[in-house]
Amino acid sequence: MTVQTDVLVIGAGAAGLMCAATAAARGRRVMVIDHAKQAGKKILISGGGRCNFTNLYLEPANYLCGNRHFVKSALAQYTQWDFIDMVVRHGIAYHERDHGQLFCDDSAKEIVKMLLAECDNGGVQLRLRTEVESVSKLDQGFAVATSIGRIQCQSLVVATGGLSMPKLGASAYGYRLAEQFGLMVLPTRAGLVPFTLQPQDKLHFEPLSGISLTATVAARRGPAFTEQLLITHRGVSGPSVLQASNYRQPGEAVSVDLLPSVDVAEALAQARQAHPKRQLQTWLSEHFPARLAETLIAYHGWQNLPLGQLNKATLEAIPAQLNRWQLKPGGDEGYRTAEVTLGGVDTDQLSSKTMECKTVPGLFFVGEVMDVTGWLGGFNFQWAWSSGYVAGQNA
Repeated sequence: MTVQTDVLVIGAGAAGLMCAATAAARGRRVMVIDHAKQAGKKILISGGGRCNFTNLYLEPANYLCGNRHFVKSALAQYTQWDFIDMVVRHGIAYHERDHGQLFCDDSAKEIVKMLLAECDNGGVQLRLRTEVESVSKLDQGFAVATSIGRIQCQSLVVATGGLSMPKLGASAYGYRLAEQFGLMVLPTRAGLVPFTLQPQDKLHFEPLSGISLTATVAARRGPAFTEQLLITHRGVSGPSVLQASNYRQPGEAVSVDLLPSVDVAEALAQARQAHPKRQLQTWLSEHFPARLAETLIAYHGWQNLPLGQLNKATLEAIPAQLNRWQLKPGGDEGYRTAEVTLGGVDTDQLSSKTMECKTVPGLFFVGEVMDVTGWLGGFNFQWAWSSGYVAGQNA
């Protein structure tokens, strides 16, 4: 038996549910299918279980995309304020953290419950534990063979996400489907991901696992991010590192300022004059945890002498290594811990106003499956809401 629907959404994540609710609110018959046993799994674990659902200070510049203008239309059509209005309407309490990040007071479950309620209001049919077996184009619409039978639809929305967090069921299916219809898929890699260290660096820093500090981290082609840096048993993480990871190309070094609020050359000169007998490690311990200060001396090969006895080479090396440390990671933690996937369906093949494929009428792509990646801090969820909304208005 063949089931008929106006809109079929593949993927019951943030973008898919938003698209489904929006299309249903227009009076469209909508069905959502997903191979998972639960809707919104990535939402549920996000933000430490409290879901950083958007950001107050959102700009198109907060996104990486092969076409830097692509995100503007969708973000203007459905803004962070629009989503906040929905959150308020559903009585979800939230709070602001650093840099305009908005989180649920209670639980990310409230966001999933809200999206499902919006879908229910429009009569959306949700079918979980459903595998897609094949998709074919018809004269009018699409035929989708699934594990629960054949579904025919006028509009097909691909909301399958990226490759990050494979334990949650991430797969490359959306990319394969795009390629089936002749679309280009740009190379993918892990984004918002911790760095691993080179073996020789790991020997020094692994014992410091758990130490965090405010640092500025910048990749060669990206902006500088001043936030927390966390030393882990395998490398470095924390918001400053995750943000920079989106811009770093494999094999490149990143610039790390371990004391972004201190001009180390000036501070060191003043300390030498005022306290020439103070040991270097003692001075470093005024700025860093004692264990880190000790490690920095050993790592860089500095002599732990009184400040007044430091030679010219050391006096030049200390500011360079503390304010402008060129750290070359061994790699990154990969999709296992990445929050997002860089690359994906080339946006040049999609309408920025509707998310519809330019060459295949009725085929839409929303969310992370396409080549749009936001900064850490609620930007990727807002892209899910915005892209899902505009597709839902047109599917």
